[in-house]
Amino acid sequence: MQLYNQLSAEERRLLIAEAGTERLTLSFYQYHSIENPQIFRDHLFLHWNEMDVLGRIYVAHEGINAQLSVPAPRFDDFKNFLDSITFLAGVRLNIAIEHDNASFLKLTIKIREKIVADGLDDDTFDVTRKGIHVDAENFNALLADPDTVCVDMRNHYESEIGHFKGALTPDVDTFRESLPLIEKDLADHKNDKTLLMYCTGGIRCEKASAYFKHKGFKKVYQLEGGIIEYARQVNKKGLENHFIGKNFVFDERRGERISEHVIAQCHQCGAPCDMHVNCANEACHLLFIQCDSCREKMQSCCSNHCQDVVNLPLEEQKKLRKGKQNSNKIFKKGRSEVLKFKH
Repeated sequence: MQLYNQLSAEERRLLIAEAGTERLTLSFYQYHSIENPQIFRDHLFLHWNEMDVLGRIYVAHEGINAQLSVPAPRFDDFKNFLDSITFLAGVRLNIAIEHDNASFLKLTIKIREKIVADGLDDDTFDVTRKGIHVDAENFNALLADPDTVCVDMRNHYESEIGHFKGALTPDVDTFRESLPLIEKDLADHKNDKTLLMYCTGGIRCEKASAYFKHKGFKKVYQLEGGIIEYARQVNKKGLENHFIGKNFVFDERRGERISEHVIAQCHQCGAPCDMHVNCANEACHLLFIQCDSCREKMQSCCSNHCQDVVNLPLEEQKKLRKGKQNSNKIFKKGRSEVLKFKH
C-alpha cells in the first residue's frame, strides 16, 4: 500500500505537463482535536494520492494545515471528500489568485507537534477566545481608523515584497519571534488602540489573536481568510485595495501579485524586483530576491562561491554536498552576508 510520495519533483513535473490538465492551487486549515494523527494522515494520503492531489500538509493533534494543488476536473471529488470528514465539512478553501500547474510537485503529509510553529504553551491560555474576524470591507474601515494599529503576522521575507499600507512589519525570521516582540512594542496601547492583524491565509492570526487577548489587549481583530481571501473579495466587490505588492506563498510560485507595486529590491544589485528564487547551488538553496539581469549574470546563484560550485561537474558537486543537508532555515538565511546589496 503506497502511503508516501514515490516520484521525484522532475518526474512529477513531466507528468503534469503531459497530462495537460489545469490545476487549482488552494489552502485551508482547521483547528480540531485529532486523536490519532497517524491514522488520519494515512487516510488523507490514500484518498488524495488517488485524486492526484499534490501539496504540503501538516497534521497534528490540534488540527490540519494544508496547501494543495488539485486537478480542476477533480475539484468536486476533493470537496466532497472534505465534506465527508465531520470537522472539515464546509471548511473555507482559500483559492489562489494566480494558479500554476506546477505550484506543488509532491504530495507530502507530515505529522507535527503543531500545525503552525508558534512556540506557545496552549495550556496557559484559552486558545478558543479568538479575536473578531472581519471581511475585506470592514478591514478597510478599521485600517482607516487612526486608533487602529495594523500588524503583519508574517516574517521579514514575506512582508518585504508586499504588505498593507501603514502596517507594522516585524523584522523577524519566524512567527514565534513576532509574538513577544509585538506585545512589547504595543504594551502601552492595550486599552486605547484597536489591534488589527493579518497573515497569508488566516491561520497564524487564529492563535495570535487569542494570545494577545490573554495578554490584555482589549480590542483584537483579524482578517478573515488572510491576504488571499482579502484579494478575492476586493476583486469580486470592487473594493479599494490597500495591499501593495505581492503576497508571498509557500509553493513553487513563491508569490502572487495583489497590486502592480514593486516595493522590494534585488538583493544583489538593488534594482526594483520582488521575485524570490532559490540559489541554484543545491548545497545552498538560499532563498533571496534576484532580478533577471543578476540571474543571468550569476547563473541563478546567490554568490560567486555558489556560481563556482554549479560550474563544476555534477559528480563533483555531489561529493561536495555529501553528508550535508539543506537546513529548514533557508528562509532565515535570506539575511546572508553574501547578498551584496542587502548588506
